[in-house]
Amino acid sequence: MGSKRQDDRSRTVPGFSRRAFIKSCGAGTMAFAVGAGAAGTQDAPPALAPGDDLVPVTLDINGEPRKVLVEPRWTLLFLLREKLGLTAAKAGCERGECGACTVLIDDVPRYACLTLALEAQGQRIETAEGLMDGERLGGVQQSFVHEDGLQCGYCTPGQVMAAEGLLRSNPNPSFDEIRAGMSGNLCRCGAYAHIFKSVADAAKRRKS
Repeated sequence: MGSKRQDDRSRTVPGFSRRAFIKSCGAGTMAFAVGAGAAGTQDAPPALAPGDDLVPVTLDINGEPRKVLVEPRWTLLFLLREKLGLTAAKAGCERGECGACTVLIDDVPRYACLTLALEAQGQRIETAEGLMDGERLGGVQQSFVHEDGLQCGYCTPGQVMAAEGLLRSNPNPSFDEIRAGMSGNLCRCGAYAHIFKSVADAAKRRKS
């Protein structure tokens, strides 16, 4: 053991110990880091990116003009839920895959999570709250209750809005057309059979 340590010392450069070498490296690294940090501080971007200022807009939501201040980056879903208290549209995947946030824009089902609030200016926005008459459920909502078209209920407002949009464009859809029209909305509980029955029931109610 002693001979190995002696051999290690014999390979050290005279006048420059291992400890001195490590200390010099540490000091150099510290100096570089401080210099780089100072340079980075000088060229740092502003705290807020351009375009984050609030913009005044008037949106037609459920037949009522709503004057609001929005950031250009805000989604319609964020505005509805967090700023206006209209929570029927749900935050699910937030990337346009589940349909829990579906609303109608000019009678067409749209994902609110993929729609910027500013995009909806000058268009009619409808949420599940807007289908009700006070505390009375709308026709599609009544059909979902009648046909037990829900289980946990989280996706139901989006399902209802997709069905409402489908029936406005096609008042008498076939079973295959109902399946296609509802295909953009996922139900984690797997209540699809009852959902399709609910849409068919809503179509019958509109004829009577």
